[in-house]
Amino acid sequence: MNTVRLIIALLFLAIGLVVGVLNTQPIVLKLLFTDIPTSSGVAIILSLLFGVIIGGLMVMAAMVLPLYAKLRKATRVSATAPAAPPVVPPTSPGTGL
Repeated sequence: MNTVRLIIALLFLAIGLVVGVLNTQPIVLKLLFTDIPTSSGVAIILSLLFGVIIGGLMVMAAMVLPLYAKLRKATRVSATAPAAPPVVPPTSPGTGL
């Protein structure tokens, strides 16, 4: 499984390098207070990276954190609940036990 992840990571790295090499036109990113001169390939890669990071944070806020809170609540409830007596399986009448 780790080999598959490594191959996928290297594939995406290679795609990023190709995008960076093929898009060398200079551009200027005009932000609120500053201008940043860069190439269009770098701008594309950075915008994709920021999109992945923001999307991951949104999924974490919408799904992971509520499920984690639910798990903590269930763990807390099960820890305070009294333990159930052990279940003894019934013996069959022909064994003599």
